[in-house]
Amino acid sequence: MLESFFWEEDVWQEFADSPERLAYESEKLMAAREGRPLIDPDVEDDTGAEGLDREAIVKLRVNQSFFRKRVLSAYSNTCCVTGLSYAPLLIASHIIPWAKDVANRLNPRNGLCLNALHDKAFDRGFMWIESDLTIRMSPRLFEPEEDSDGADWLKEFDGAPLCLPKHFSPDLDLLQRHAEQAKASN
Repeated sequence: MLESFFWEEDVWQEFADSPERLAYESEKLMAAREGRPLIDPDVEDDTGAEGLDREAIVKLRVNQSFFRKRVLSAYSNTCCVTGLSYAPLLIASHIIPWAKDVANRLNPRNGLCLNALHDKAFDRGFMWIESDLTIRMSPRLFEPEEDSDGADWLKEFDGAPLCLPKHFSPDLDLLQRHAEQAKASN
């Protein structure tokens, strides 16, 4: 039993040292085991033309599903803001976007488990996390507007503590970078 513990620690250390390589190897093994392609070829057609085919060359995020599984697992499939635990509505949200930080693309500490609405608010700078792990909402959400009723649910969580995961707590430096960007856009 003790040998198993040390082997597990070695795997976790390898993951920490090289998350992209380990994620790729894991996804490759799972794809082979499940008899599916490594890359999902489904691409949405946004042309609006019905009944037509088009060819496209696209970049696909390899190992994105590994990142999602790892982040959702760390948070026990529960939104870290609301406590919502309905997996189809949960997103493994990147603190620093995929395109802006190559080194942290698959780092689970660059992830938060958010519901779809809070994910969108986080991505758009309407929500951020302070260094004391307090959730903050943009002052713009509190400005009186004709159609602001939809923001009421978001505003309820302003000042609430972030629910932390069992493993891979969010990286405070990445949260700070996101908060600075969000505050600058407000």
